[in-house]
Amino acid sequence: MASTSAEIIAFLLTISGWVLVSSTLPTDYWKVSTIDGTVITTATFWANLWKTCVTDSTGVSNCKDFPSMLALDGYIQACRGLMISAVCLGFFGAVFGLVGMKCTKVGGSNQTKAKIACLAGLIFILSGLCSMTSCSLYANRITSEFFDPSFVAQK
Repeated sequence: MASTSAEIIAFLLTISGWVLVSSTLPTDYWKVSTIDGTVITTATFWANLWKTCVTDSTGVSNCKDFPSMLALDGYIQACRGLMISAVCLGFFGAVFGLVGMKCTKVGGSNQTKAKIACLAGLIFILSGLCSMTSCSLYANRITSEFFDPSFVAQK
Protein backbone atom coordinates (compact mmCIF):
# COMPACT_ATOMS: atom_id res chain seq x y z
CA MET A 1 0.00 0.00 0.00
CA ALA A 2 2.84 2.40 0.78
CA SER A 3 4.49 1.85 -2.60
CA THR A 4 1.20 2.49 -4.41
CA SER A 5 0.69 5.80 -2.63
CA ALA A 6 4.34 6.72 -3.32
CA GLU A 7 3.78 5.93 -7.01
CA ILE A 8 0.67 8.09 -7.13
CA ILE A 9 2.41 11.00 -5.38
CA ALA A 10 5.43 10.71 -7.68
CA PHE A 11 3.17 10.58 -10.73
CA LEU A 12 1.28 13.68 -9.61
CA LEU A 13 4.56 15.52 -8.97
CA THR A 14 5.90 14.65 -12.40
CA ILE A 15 2.65 15.70 -14.05
CA SER A 16 2.75 19.02 -12.19
CA GLY A 17 6.35 19.53 -13.32
CA TRP A 18 5.33 18.81 -16.90
CA VAL A 19 2.47 21.32 -16.63
CA LEU A 20 4.87 23.96 -15.28
CA VAL A 21 7.35 23.38 -18.11
CA SER A 22 4.50 23.53 -20.61
CA SER A 23 3.29 26.80 -19.14
CA THR A 24 6.71 28.47 -19.38
CA LEU A 25 6.94 27.88 -23.13
CA PRO A 26 4.41 30.58 -24.21
CA THR A 27 5.26 33.01 -21.38
CA ASP A 28 6.06 36.50 -22.68
CA TYR A 29 8.60 37.68 -20.15
CA TRP A 30 11.72 35.61 -20.77
CA LYS A 31 13.76 38.79 -21.19
CA VAL A 32 12.64 42.23 -19.95
CA SER A 33 14.37 45.58 -20.38
CA THR A 34 13.26 49.16 -19.75
CA ILE A 35 14.36 52.59 -20.89
CA ASP A 36 13.83 55.05 -18.06
CA GLY A 37 13.29 58.74 -18.53
CA THR A 38 13.85 61.35 -15.86
CA VAL A 39 10.35 61.00 -14.42
CA ILE A 40 8.66 57.94 -15.89
CA THR A 41 9.55 54.74 -17.68
CA THR A 42 9.40 55.58 -21.38
CA ALA A 43 9.56 52.09 -22.90
CA THR A 44 9.59 48.46 -21.82
CA PHE A 45 11.00 45.77 -24.06
CA TRP A 46 10.30 42.09 -23.55
CA ALA A 47 10.97 38.98 -25.55
CA ASN A 48 10.44 35.23 -25.46
CA LEU A 49 11.26 32.37 -27.79
CA TRP A 50 8.60 33.37 -30.32
CA LYS A 51 8.36 37.18 -30.46
CA THR A 52 9.67 40.49 -29.23
CA CYS A 53 7.45 43.29 -27.93
CA VAL A 54 7.70 46.91 -26.83
CA THR A 55 5.33 48.93 -24.66
CA ASP A 56 5.53 52.70 -24.33
CA SER A 57 4.58 54.87 -21.37
CA THR A 58 0.98 55.17 -22.56
CA GLY A 59 0.52 51.39 -22.41
CA VAL A 60 0.41 50.78 -26.17
CA SER A 61 2.09 47.50 -27.09
CA ASN A 62 3.68 46.56 -30.38
CA CYS A 63 4.71 42.94 -30.88
CA LYS A 64 6.68 41.42 -33.74
CA ASP A 65 6.90 37.68 -34.32
CA PHE A 66 10.29 36.39 -35.35
CA PRO A 67 10.04 36.33 -39.16
CA SER A 68 12.07 33.27 -40.06
CA MET A 69 13.49 30.38 -38.11
CA LEU A 70 16.70 30.49 -40.14
CA ALA A 71 17.24 34.18 -39.30
CA LEU A 72 17.20 33.55 -35.54
CA ASP A 73 20.23 33.34 -33.30
CA GLY A 74 21.45 29.82 -32.65
CA TYR A 75 20.73 29.92 -28.94
CA ILE A 76 17.05 30.77 -29.54
CA GLN A 77 16.73 27.90 -32.00
CA ALA A 78 18.37 25.56 -29.49
CA CYS A 79 16.12 26.78 -26.67
CA ARG A 80 13.02 26.32 -28.81
CA GLY A 81 14.02 22.81 -29.76
CA LEU A 82 14.92 21.82 -26.22
CA MET A 83 11.70 23.21 -24.72
CA ILE A 84 9.51 21.54 -27.33
CA SER A 85 11.42 18.30 -26.77
CA ALA A 86 10.89 18.64 -23.02
CA VAL A 87 7.13 19.06 -23.44
CA CYS A 88 6.86 16.12 -25.85
CA LEU A 89 9.03 13.86 -23.70
CA GLY A 90 7.01 14.82 -20.63
CA PHE A 91 3.79 13.84 -22.39
CA PHE A 92 5.15 10.43 -23.37
CA GLY A 93 6.63 9.99 -19.90
CA ALA A 94 3.19 10.64 -18.42
CA VAL A 95 1.61 8.05 -20.69
CA PHE A 96 4.26 5.44 -19.86
CA GLY A 97 4.08 6.36 -16.19
CA LEU A 98 0.33 5.87 -16.13
CA VAL A 99 0.65 2.49 -17.84
CA GLY A 100 3.51 1.40 -15.57
CA MET A 101 1.80 2.13 -12.26
CA LYS A 102 0.76 -0.84 -10.14
CA CYS A 103 -2.73 0.53 -9.59
CA THR A 104 -3.64 0.47 -13.29
CA LYS A 105 -4.93 -2.61 -15.09
CA VAL A 106 -3.11 -1.91 -18.37
CA GLY A 107 0.45 -3.05 -19.01
CA GLY A 108 0.69 -6.75 -18.30
CA SER A 109 2.57 -8.47 -15.50
CA ASN A 110 4.30 -6.78 -12.60
CA GLN A 111 7.71 -7.28 -14.20
CA THR A 112 6.57 -5.60 -17.42
CA LYS A 113 4.95 -2.78 -15.47
CA ALA A 114 8.21 -2.23 -13.57
CA LYS A 115 10.14 -1.92 -16.84
CA ILE A 116 7.57 0.52 -18.23
CA ALA A 117 7.70 2.58 -15.03
CA CYS A 118 11.51 2.66 -15.21
CA LEU A 119 11.29 3.83 -18.83
CA ALA A 120 8.83 6.54 -17.78
CA GLY A 121 11.24 7.71 -15.09
CA LEU A 122 14.10 7.92 -17.57
CA ILE A 123 11.94 9.86 -20.01
CA PHE A 124 10.92 12.31 -17.26
CA ILE A 125 14.57 12.79 -16.29
CA LEU A 126 15.46 13.47 -19.92
CA SER A 127 12.56 15.92 -20.18
CA GLY A 128 13.76 17.76 -17.09
CA LEU A 129 17.31 17.92 -18.43
CA CYS A 130 16.06 19.38 -21.72
CA SER A 131 14.05 22.11 -20.00
CA MET A 132 16.80 22.88 -17.50
CA THR A 133 19.38 23.13 -20.29
CA SER A 134 17.15 25.41 -22.33
CA CYS A 135 16.42 27.81 -19.48
CA SER A 136 20.06 27.84 -18.39
CA LEU A 137 21.27 28.52 -21.92
CA TYR A 138 18.85 31.42 -22.34
CA ALA A 139 19.67 32.89 -18.93
CA ASN A 140 23.41 32.55 -19.57
CA ARG A 141 23.08 34.44 -22.83
CA ILE A 142 21.08 37.25 -21.20
CA THR A 143 23.54 37.70 -18.32
CA SER A 144 26.60 37.50 -20.57
CA GLU A 145 25.13 40.18 -22.85
CA PHE A 146 24.22 42.35 -19.88
CA PHE A 147 27.68 42.29 -18.34
CA ASP A 148 29.56 42.53 -21.65
CA PRO A 149 30.84 46.13 -21.97
CA SER A 150 31.18 45.85 -25.76
CA PHE A 151 27.51 44.80 -26.24
CA VAL A 152 25.77 47.88 -27.66
CA ALA A 153 22.14 46.71 -27.97
CA GLN A 154 19.44 47.24 -25.35
CA LYS A 155 20.41 45.94 -21.91
